[in-house]
Amino acid sequence: MGPSPVERVLRQEVALWAERGGLLFKQARHAASLNQKALASVSGTSRTTLSAYEHGRKSPTLETAGRILDAAGFRLVLEAKVEFAARVSGDGRTFHVPSRLRRLPVAAALGVVRLRGHVHDLADRDQRRAAYTTLLCEGGPQELLDHLDGVLLVELFDELELPPDIRAEWRPLVEAARHEAGVIN
Repeated sequence: MGPSPVERVLRQEVALWAERGGLLFKQARHAASLNQKALASVSGTSRTTLSAYEHGRKSPTLETAGRILDAAGFRLVLEAKVEFAARVSGDGRTFHVPSRLRRLPVAAALGVVRLRGHVHDLADRDQRRAAYTTLLCEGGPQELLDHLDGVLLVELFDELELPPDIRAEWRPLVEAARHEAGVIN
């Protein structure tokens, strides 16, 4: 008798996480400009074991994963997952609201973005205001994750020209972030 359907699903998920973990090791190693032998040496593992991790054939313990990433100049962190709720505005357009706001790396938060045929320099406050208006009204989940910085949104929110129903859906998220930061309106 073979594995149960639940066991098959769990095995698939474990294999998927092993593959993703392997990709993380490979990305960290390349970013550190190290070959497998060098990273294995400084992290206290063998090159064959590191190769097995990178190819998803083997899964390290959390301690080992942390040690390998640390040796490559990275750290293992826990980040809350962001989920999205699709909402429909009064004029029938779908917009998305995340479960929480997150910070972006500086290069992404203040970079250049193309949205709906317009290029916005997010380092420029006026252009960021226009981009954030577009993102809140029309942005899909991936666009919001890639281009919307929570702190910069909170700071600009009251200046955004948003339809009342979209503002109402985003306001609790912004107010929660302000409250968490101790910002008084």
